[in-house]
Parts: sequence; C-alpha cells; structure tokens
Amino acid sequence: MHVHAAPTGPSAKRTQSVLRFSLVATLAYVVVTFVAGLRAHSLALLSEAGHNVSDFLALLLSLAAVYFQNRPADSARTFGYQRAGVLAAFLNAAALIVISLWIAVEAIHRLSQPVAVHPKMMMYVAAAGVLMNGVIAAMLWGVARDVNLRSAFLHMAGDTLSTAAVIAGGIGILYTGQNWIDPVLSLIIAALILWTSLEIVRETLNILLEGTPRGISLGEIRAAMQAVEGVINVHDLHVWSLGSHSSALACHVTIADIPPSASACILANLNHVLQDHYHIRHTTIQFEHIGCGELEGCVVPMEEMASGHAHSHHGHAH
Repeated sequence: MHVHAAPTGPSAKRTQSVLRFSLVATLAYVVVTFVAGLRAHSLALLSEAGHNVSDFLALLLSLAAVYFQNRPADSARTFGYQRAGVLAAFLNAAALIVISLWIAVEAIHRLSQPVAVHPKMMMYVAAAGVLMNGVIAAMLWGVARDVNLRSAFLHMAGDTLSTAAVIAGGIGILYTGQNWIDPVLSLIIAALILWTSLEIVRETLNILLEGTPRGISLGEIRAAMQAVEGVINVHDLHVWSLGSHSSALACHVTIADIPPSASACILANLNHVLQDHYHIRHTTIQFEHIGCGELEGCVVPMEEMASGHAHSHHGHAH
C-alpha cells in the first residue's frame, strides 16, 4: 500500500471511474480469496486476502484524495484537508502490520504441524487474482499521468506477481504433496505486507510530525536561495509536508536596505527557484535588512538586543 494523492482537473473524473471499478473488483476478490482460503485450508490464500486488503485501502485512499483535495481550505482548516488521507494511511498501515505478524505466527505454527490443503482451489482463485490485478494495473497505467498513480500501478503490478507465486505454490503442492510450501508462501507474502506497511508508517509519521519531506535537503535549498541575486543570507529555514505530495516553506531572508518595491523582484526570483526546482508552492518569506540573531526560534535584531540590554543596565543604575 502507498499513500497516493489523486489528480485534479479534466482527467480527475476518468481517474475516479478507474479507481471505483478497481475498488469493487478488489473487494470482491478479497471476499472470494478469504472464503476459498478457509475452504481449501490454505494459509497462502488467506495471506493473499490480507495482502489485497492493503490494495483496497490504497485505492480507497486515492479515491478519497480526489474528494479531499477538491475541498477548499476554510477558516478552520487553513491548509485544507490534505492530511486526512495521511492519517488514514497511518492507521491502515498499523493495522496491516498486525495482520502480517498474525500470518507469520500462523505460518510458523503450520510448519511444525502441517495441514493438508486443496491445491487446485488455490490455483483457480490465484489465477482469477492474476487476471484481476493485471486488468487493474493496465487501467491504472492508462491514467498514470503523475507520479502518485504510477506508484499505484507499480504496486498492483507487484501484486500480480505475488498472486502468480500462489499459483506456483499450488502446482508444487499438487505434484509433490509437500504441504509445507503453503506456509512458506504465506511467510513470503507476510514479509511483503510488513515491508510495505512499515514504509507507509515511516512516511506518514514524518508528515504528521512535520519532518523535512523525503528527498529534500535544507542545505541544498538554502544554497539555491542564497544564490539568488540580492540575497545576503537565508536563516530560520523550515520545510514541512502539508500532505503526501505537497510541501510548505517558511524562512527569513536578509537583503540590503532597499525599498519594498525593489525587493519584489527578489521575492519573485526566490519563489521561482522554489517552485521550479523543489516543487514548493506554499511559501512564507520574511525579508530583513540588518544582522539578526536567533533567540528561541524568534529572530531579534542584534542592535535591538544590544540596545535593550544597555537600557536594562541603565535602569538598574538609577
């Protein structure tokens, strides 16, 4: 599962239709796989059902992103509702970690006490899964015009391969009679769920804790901003994520003592660098024209600090 932000604009309706179809098909397959897994006594099929729950949740988040991203910001939510999907992704990923651990424990138990499975049912259901995941992946490829839906496509393509592994396992059991193949497959699928879920937890926690977005270097951004003509220094620099694919920046920039009308060109150039090179479109840039010192996150003019200190001692003298 991945955190996906859905596109807006003319292609949004087509994308929503693809996502709705994918949701219905995936949910139906989850139910079929779960029931078949119980009837065939196949832990691999039950694991595959759990794996496809992650697909369903990822697609659901993508669809929800269409709705939330189109909702305008208001006085109560000045940054909009972008983090609603991030919070949901965190909770879903945490639940999937529990599911993967349960699958692993059950698989280890079955390795010590093998259970006879029905390989033909495994193969039939898994074949349906390969077909379904393949069709969904092809449809997502057709609308994958941004990086978010391309990652969704790669996720579904990977699931097609993992479902194909269940078919291979069914063939192995059918011709060798070795039932240990089923729990071993389950351990592999559980590891895949766990790896994906831990990645989502790490990504969403970084967003919720307002960490620096992945792939962004503050030092690189500071250097690029200080390279803009008219900029003397950049400090008190903060970059954080508003959502899974939207960042904001706030900083203080030291410039020469020039009129505000002259500084407008510097501000435009700074925003140009941030938008074109780092895709940061929400910025708060404060200009200063004197040397500053940071005091508990607040920038205080050095002259005012010195002046205030002198006044304080002068007052004591009286």
